Parts: sequence; C-alpha cells; structure tokens
Amino acid sequence: MLPQSVEATQKLLGRAGYVCGRDLATATFLSLKLGRPLLLEGEAGVGKTEIAKALAETLGRRLIRLQCYEGVDAAAAVYEWNFAAQMIEIRLTEAAGDKDRQALTSELFSERFLIARPLLQAMRAQDGGAPVLLIDELDRADEPFEAFLLEALSDFQVTIPELGTVRAPEPPIVILTSNRTREVHDALRRRCFYHWVDYPDAARELEILRARAPEAAETLAKELVAFVQKLRGEDLFKRPGVAESIDWAKALTALNAVALTPELVSDTLGAILKYQDDIAQIRGSEAGRILEEAKGGPL
Repeated sequence: MLPQSVEATQKLLGRAGYVCGRDLATATFLSLKLGRPLLLEGEAGVGKTEIAKALAETLGRRLIRLQCYEGVDAAAAVYEWNFAAQMIEIRLTEAAGDKDRQALTSELFSERFLIARPLLQAMRAQDGGAPVLLIDELDRADEPFEAFLLEALSDFQVTIPELGTVRAPEPPIVILTSNRTREVHDALRRRCFYHWVDYPDAARELEILRARAPEAAETLAKELVAFVQKLRGEDLFKRPGVAESIDWAKALTALNAVALTPELVSDTLGAILKYQDDIAQIRGSEAGRILEEAKGGPL
C-alpha cells in the first residue's frame, strides 16, 4: 500500500535505511500519490538511485532498472527479437517442410521469440502491483532517446510493430536520475516532479551512517562525518558523496579503527576519493590539516 502522507513516506523509506529530509519525502509522496515520474538530479553518490531501491523494497514491488548510456536505443530499452532462436526455428522448419511461409513468419514474430527489455517489462502486469522503474543516469543518453522516452512515459505504453501496442494496466512508479552532465530537456522535466538531491548536512550524514554502517564506532562515525564535510569544501575533481562515506566507514571498521588519525586517513583515501590527483592533493600533511580542523583543534 502506498504511503498516505509525507511523514508516512519518510518512515517508509527509513525502514529500508534511507534517511531523507522532508523536502525529498514530499516530492516522493506527491510522485506516488499523483502517479507522476520523479526526476532526481544531483552529484554522483548522494543517494538518487538508492531511493528507487528503497521504494521497491518497502512497497514489495519489483525493481526494473534501465541504465542509460551514450547510444542507448529502443532495442536496448524496449524489446528485441531473439534472432538466434528465430534462425534455428527457420532451419528446423525447412528440414521438416511442414509449414508455409506465412505461418512461419507469424510464429517467428510472436511472444515466444520476444526479448522484453526494461521499458516493456515495466508496462506489463506484475505480481504485487506496478513495478518501480528506475531510469538511471538519463543525462548519459542521447537527446533522440530522451524524446522517445518522453512519448513512452506520457501514455505509459510502447508499440511493437509485429504485435501491436502494449499499455501498462497500472502505471509503474518511475524514478529518473541525472548527474547533470548535460541538461535534461524541458519537455521531460514538465512531466515530472523534480528534486535536487544535495549533499546532506553533518547531522543527517551521521544519521545515514548509523543506519547504513551501524557497526562503525560512534566516535569514528562522528569524526568521519566531520572530515568528509570539511573535505567537500576542498578544490577536488570529484567530491565524495554519501556512498563514499558509507564505504569508508565500513573500510575503517574492517581495520578495527575506533578513531581517525592522519596516517589512517592517508592510507584509506581510496575509499572516498576516486581520482589520483585528488588523493595526491590530500594525502600527508593536508589530510592532517583537514582532520585537525574537523576535530576542532590540534591532534
């Protein structure tokens, strides 16, 4: 059952360990209540994809993911024919000689040989209710595919020339994400509820760590959050997201760490920084300086 209030939406997401503010919970609630897609933009690693996973888990719905990339087209997103199986069928039929050409063609382009991709899967009835359709990193796709997607999401239907139009018996829950490497077209934005997912403040990030990495010592979690909050203010090629904070907490716990030291930070920077130039910039004395500021005094 879908949540009936903003507060219920926050609690629903919280059951899956997804900690969010009232603004994001409101956008999510309205998207669910009014059956409109939710477009989430923000830096990589701030939790855009995770909200779709959390909704699928807590609502008991199937999660269908369409990962966008440059050159993605209808064959990858909607359907394609199983050409290998079709060729085998043709050879077997020719050998048996028991079917005419029209009957063979009709059978070759039937459900038996159809490979359903994410969009087509989402338009079909599912056990447990309409699925959660995650269209991830839409900004990586080309503009023609975005236009095609706009049409599909407007009526929640897709057309297969050989079989006809498939209309969703119940519109899927649609979550679109974008890292904003390019602008998503206004026409698609107008059909969505929109929310910018920003980096959390220290209090919320600590709450997220407690939910997603409960094994981390409390002192370690507090120091880690303070360090990451300071680190995001540095001139980096890629600032660490919440996902990196969680990974770092788990890595430090695996090392039996209970508090941060400059040496420990330098040794484990690869958990939060993913580019060598950033690591080289922060490692050593710079890591010590940031940690000192994070702890509020000399180490």
